[in-house]
Parts: sequence; C-alpha cells; structure tokens
Amino acid sequence: MSARSVAGEVFLLQLVVVVLLVAAAVVALVVQARSDAMLDARHRTLAAAGTFAESPGIVAALRSPNPSAVLQPSAQAARKIAGVDGINVYTLDGVTLTHSDPRQIGKRVVGPFSRAAAGKSFTETFKSSLGQSVVSVVPVKDAQDRVLAVVASPVTVSNVQSMVNRQLPVVIGTAALVLALSAGGTALVSRRLLRRTHGLGPVEMTRMYEHHDAVLHAVREGVLIIGGGGRLLLANDEARRLLELPADAEGRPVTELGLEEGIATSIASGRSATDELHTAADRLLAVNIRPTAPFGQAGTVVTLRDTTELRALSGRAEVAHERLKLLYDAGVRIGTTLDVERTARELAEVAVPRFADIASVDLLDPVLHGDEPPEPGTEMRRTAVVAAKNPHPLYPVGELIRFVPTSPMALGVVGERAVRVADLRSTRDWMAQNPARSQRMLDQGVHSVIAVPLRARGVLLGMAGFWRVEPSPAFEEEDVSFAEELTARAALSIDNARRFTREHTMAVTLQRSLLPRGVPDQSAVEVAHRYLPAQAGVGGDWFDVIPLPGARVALVVGDVVGHGLHAAATMGRLRTAMHNFSTLDLPAEELLSHLDELVAHIDTDEGSGEQEWQGLTGATCLCAVYDSVSGQVTAATAGHPGPAVVHPDGTVSFPEIPVSPPLGLGAGLPMETATLTLPEGAQLVLFTDGLLENRDRDVDAALAVLGAALSGPARTPEETCAAVIGAMLPSGQSDDIALLVARTRRLDPARIAEWEVRSDPAAVSPVRTACARRLAEWGLEDIAFTTELILSELITNAVRYGSQPIRVRLLYDRSLVCEVSDGSSTSPHLRRAEATDEGGRGLFLVAQFAERWGTRYTARGKIIWSEQALHAESAADGEDLGAALLAAWDDEAF
Repeated sequence: MSARSVAGEVFLLQLVVVVLLVAAAVVALVVQARSDAMLDARHRTLAAAGTFAESPGIVAALRSPNPSAVLQPSAQAARKIAGVDGINVYTLDGVTLTHSDPRQIGKRVVGPFSRAAAGKSFTETFKSSLGQSVVSVVPVKDAQDRVLAVVASPVTVSNVQSMVNRQLPVVIGTAALVLALSAGGTALVSRRLLRRTHGLGPVEMTRMYEHHDAVLHAVREGVLIIGGGGRLLLANDEARRLLELPADAEGRPVTELGLEEGIATSIASGRSATDELHTAADRLLAVNIRPTAPFGQAGTVVTLRDTTELRALSGRAEVAHERLKLLYDAGVRIGTTLDVERTARELAEVAVPRFADIASVDLLDPVLHGDEPPEPGTEMRRTAVVAAKNPHPLYPVGELIRFVPTSPMALGVVGERAVRVADLRSTRDWMAQNPARSQRMLDQGVHSVIAVPLRARGVLLGMAGFWRVEPSPAFEEEDVSFAEELTARAALSIDNARRFTREHTMAVTLQRSLLPRGVPDQSAVEVAHRYLPAQAGVGGDWFDVIPLPGARVALVVGDVVGHGLHAAATMGRLRTAMHNFSTLDLPAEELLSHLDELVAHIDTDEGSGEQEWQGLTGATCLCAVYDSVSGQVTAATAGHPGPAVVHPDGTVSFPEIPVSPPLGLGAGLPMETATLTLPEGAQLVLFTDGLLENRDRDVDAALAVLGAALSGPARTPEETCAAVIGAMLPSGQSDDIALLVARTRRLDPARIAEWEVRSDPAAVSPVRTACARRLAEWGLEDIAFTTELILSELITNAVRYGSQPIRVRLLYDRSLVCEVSDGSSTSPHLRRAEATDEGGRGLFLVAQFAERWGTRYTARGKIIWSEQALHAESAADGEDLGAALLAAWDDEAF
C-alpha cells in the first residue's frame, strides 16, 4: 500500500497513533510500577518492624540476661518471612541486640532513633552503600507503656524493584502484542479501503468523482445501476428523462416505478442483454444489461439508447446482416467434401430455413457422374431437397425431371438468369409440369419461388429452386441477387466435386487395371489377400504373387506414398518392373536392388524434364521368396514393415528383417536379407503400413493388436484375412491397406528325385536311365522321351563346360521341373548353330520341347532348369520332336 494512496495514508496515520498510545501506556505502567514498588517497600518494612515489636515474649527477652541469644533467631526467621533486608533490635542507647549480620551484635550505632525512643513509629528513605533504601523504626513498649528498645526494619529499594523488573517483560510483551494486533487490524482495514478506492490517492479520487459526475450527467445515454432485489441505486439525468422517473426513484424496486411491464421486467431480471428493443411511453429504447461483478457489488448496469428514429431502418439492417452471415456460413458449410450429391445437399441445408422454407437442387445427369456437362437442357435429376417441415410436396430425390418450357426452371435455363415468381397462385403456366402435384403444393401453402441456374466456368450444371410457404412473405426483387450470389458460390463447389469425381473414377479404373485380379495357380502356398482403398481415394499400395521355377513363389507387397492418379500409375510401374525382374530368377535382395536402381533412374529422368516431379522416394517394398522343397523363406525389405509368421500351433512372431532404405535411396548399396525355415502349414503375413496406422495407438500397440488377431487355432488364409481386417481396420482410414496371407506347403519328398553326376560324359547315360525309371514310377511315361532328351543336353553341357559338383534334380509338381546344377557361374546362351557347327544345338532343342527354361545363379554356381507339361499327347510329341530335329539342320548341312 503506497503512501500515495488514500488507504496508505490512513494506514500510516493509524499506525503512528497506535504506536504512540502503546508507548504511553508502557511508560505509564513502568512509572506506576516503580511508585508501587516504593510504596510496597515502606509498607513492608513498617509491617515487619511493627509485628516484631508487638510479638509476645519480646519484653521478657529484653529483660533476660542475654537478650541477643533469645531474639537473634527470631529476628532472622521473621526477616526471611517478611522479605526485608533485616529486623534489627537496638537498645535506647544504641547497642545492637539483633542484626542481619551477627558480627554487628553488641556494637553501638548512631541513628535517628529519638522519635522511636519517644514512643513514635516512623519510616524514612536514605542513601546507603547498597543504594537507595527504606527503613521503618517501631518502639518496643512494656505493659506500663515505657519504651524498652526500638526495632528497625530496612530494605533496599533495588530488591523490591527486582520483583517489578521480573514483571516488566510481560508488560512489554503485552504491549508488543497489542501493537501487532492493532497494526494488523489497521492493515486489514486499510487494505479493504485500498480495494474500495482501487489504490487511488486523494487527488485522483477527487478527480475521478468529478469526472464521474460530469460524465454521468452529461452523457446522452441513460445509465441505471440496479442492486440486489431489483432496486434502483443510481439513475443519471438522461435515464430519468427517457423513463420519466419520479424524484424519489432511487432506492425503490424497479417494478414499482410505473414503467411498462416489458422494460421493467427486463431491467429487474439481472440477466445480460444486448440491444434489446423495448417501448417506454412513445419511445423505442435499445437496452443493454451487463453484470457489475467482478468490478463492484452484485448487481447490473443498464444503458438506454433512444432508437426511435432508427426504428424504420432497423429491419433492413437486420436483414442485411443476416444475409451477410448466411453468405459467410455458406462459404464455410458448402463444399466440405468432394462429393457432388453431398455438396448439393449442403446448399439446400444452408438456405433452409434462413432464406427459404424449401430448397431443391437439380443437376444434369453427366454432372453426377463426373462428366463434362453437355449442351444446356431441361432434363435434370433431383439431387437434394430440404424442407423446414416434412413431408414436402416437391419431387423426391433421385427422380429424373423433364421441365416443361413454362416452368420457372426451364425459363431459367433458357434465359440463363434467375427467375422469380412472387405469387404462384396468380399464374397457372407453371402448373403444366404436373397439375396434381402443383395443386398439392398450393394446398400446402407454397406461394413463391426463385429458380437460379447453377453455372460454373460458363457451363450450366443444373438449377437451384428456393420456395416459400405460408406464412413466410413472398420473395422480393432484392432476394434474387442474394439467391444468385448464394448459388454462384455453391456452383463452384459442385463443379470442383464433379471434377474430383471424374479424376477419382479415372484413378480407380487405372488402379483396378493395375492390381492383380487374382493370384496365379501354384502349389507352394495357399494365398488369400485383401485390398482396402483409403477414404480419400485410391493409393499406391500393391501386392503380388509371382510363381518361380523350382516349386518356389515370390510374395511381394509395396507402398507408394500419396493418393490419386500419380500414386496409382507409379504403383503400376513398380509392379510391372517387379514382374519383369522376376523372370530373371534373381534372389529377393537382387530383385529389390534392381527395383531400387530403376526408381533412382526414374527420379533422375523425370526430374530433368520441364514439369515438376515429386519423385518416388516414398516407395517401399517387401519381397519374400518361399521354396516349397526346403521350406526356406528369403526376405528382403526396402523401407517396408517386415512380415508376421503364424506358426501351426497358433503362436505369432515378428522376425527381425534387416531394413534397407526406401526405393530410390539405396545409392547402389546391396540389400540385406534374412532367411527363415517355416514348417508346413505356417502362415506368412505381409501387409502395408496402412494396417498399423491409427491416431488412437502407436505402432507397438498396433503390432500387439495384430499379433492378437493372428494368434489362435488353425485357420485358412481367408479366415485369417477376415480376422485381421475385423480387428485392425481403423475408422476413417486415411491410407489404403494391402494384406497378403500365404500358408506354406511342402512338396512331397516322394516327388523329388536327385542324383550326383561325375564329370565324365559316360555318366550321362546312367543318370538318364535312372530318370526314366523315376518318371515311370510317377506315371509320366508320356513325356519320358522328351525329358530324357532335355536332361541329356543339360547334363552334357554341365559335364563339358561346368565344374563339380554336378547335380540333377526332378520336381514333380503341377509341371515337371528338371534342374541341372554345377559349380560354374558361366551363363549359357541360346543361339542358332551354323551349318558347319558340330554343336550348339542342345539349348535350342531344350527351348523347343520345354514350356519354359532358364538359369538361376546360386552362391556356389548356377542351376539350368526347364519346365514341361505333365501329360502331352504322344503323337504330337513325336511330330514335334521330329520336326525340331530336322529343323536343327538344313539341306546344305548334309
């Protein structure tokens, strides 16, 4: 509390007064205590001396032979009881009989004992070596009233004062406590005064009240302050004039001041109000009510403004304000989605009931499908109807309407402008559209309409109709411009939605053509899959199942960040490239390496063009190659989540797969792989990150939910897909989802045959014979001759040009696979031999009689393989074989 404020000055003044009063009280108490101490010393010594002088036996003791021996003990005991310095007995000639110091007994003293010897008692104050002292002297008389001796009782004032001094701290402490309580009370009072005066000083308070009076009485706006109970506390001059208040109005309830009921109730209610209009006498007053808290005591302040002259303009201003607000709301509410039908309904919802009682939107059919609008026509489909009260008499949503030339809608199409019919009851031309329905509209009170063309970029999209029903007033001319402005904003949103629908349809068509429509037939795995597009549109997630030679299969999932045509087209390019690279029969890591190089090449090539290119650095891919003979899975990932493995007992694991950078960022570095061995019946689950993304949980929690969905008793891949989608599908997914579930199978060992081959041409014949016997055991005699020919050529090439170890393997699956492996990495090439060449026709024959053939490199060499159909017709085989053998040589060769 600054001393510059009123509260501060009052506090300082009261504090000074309290300090002075407390100091004066303490001084008075100390002085009084000292005076009382001196008086107490006089009374105490006089009482002690008189009591001892009147004590029984003192006369007999004085007349005894040795008075000191008799009286000294009694005097000492009496001295201690009385609290005096001594009780001394003297003879009339000054000989000491008793003394507080026994050494003084018998000595003669000279003192003022003459008055006592005369028989009178007295008390005196004198200065001694111990300080100021008080002594009382009392004579000792016998029965005949003769003075025999005198008794003196001295006491030092300092001894008495010590008792007073022991009480002095209590006095001072009490005074300090009183001072503290007084200062605290003064501070509380001053602080309350500070809150009341808001820290203002005397000058400021004086100026404030002067300004308050000047403003309160000079302002041309009525001001009322209403307290608790609805009583009027203050009214300025303008308020008295506007309300015609009596002179004694202050302090009385507002409801008893003779005001009209409406304004009196509003003022006394205590609620907040802004520009409420009330009548008082012949005036129209705008009333504003605000609570005074927290700036003052509970109550309200009311301001009154005379708006009688503005009464005629208030209606128009309110309508204009409402129209502006409606246009603002239309800009916010229309076009929230890129859906044509939803946008049309939003237009109708904005218009009802603030502008019309019923609103309808009719669009051309091509607009609903996302196509470019044709030439303007009067055949439209009812897309949206919103009515303040249902049921409405208009055409229902979805009906195709052909407007007659005399209808407001057709006139609006032809004239390319809004058409207003102020009174539908005064004209019958519009009823030709549907007389029965039109009459029903009139019966239900529909009486006015505005038909406005929906145009965007100079093209007609449809018509909007605004209808009013009794008791609403008819549309006026100024309503037409507002309706045109409202529909113009909506038309842009509808056209944007139409164009999005067209692009979305194109993207969906492209994506469906690029995604696999089914999985190819193969025996390595049993496959089920799901693809769920995002709500925002098609995306770049994809999957594929690619059969590979040797009873193997490649399982691939990929993700391209983004949505729309660009993502779908990119996904198609990557899927096509993966198919092409898989024909090279490369390991999983090399497939991804080639794909990474392709993406980097695409980014470099496209980025050098004139158009802006965002790049494919958001593309990821996971490739897993499963071998049904060994049960091994080799997996490599480029920035993609790893797979999940569901074991036959229902347990789930997420194996650690080394993650390489996303496609296009590998910088030519080799991809890392992980190799797993899966038992038959295990399920390999591959998915894109859209399955894990959820705003309500993190990735670890999502993986836990996925593991719980995958675990459990044995299920088919289709059942597993359904369980995962049911548990993991987020509400309102923002990304598309690809899910691929493959249950592993093992090739029956009885359908596998293997032989070691020595590096000797003579070893070819025994192996060929063993292969023929095994084919006979499998019931494949129809293709035995062709198989022997193929094996002879492949084994001979391995013996001649390869290196140890040389192995032959037959796989009996959907087709017969012949594999010849050796330790050389030299790649064979198919060529047409010249007429003079003695060799070079072996691979040509293999290519002629095998459905497919190729080379697969391993860590220890290569494998040359071929595939044959299982049951070929014998005649056809013989003809094909003979033709092929003859075609290998021409006539000039013989």
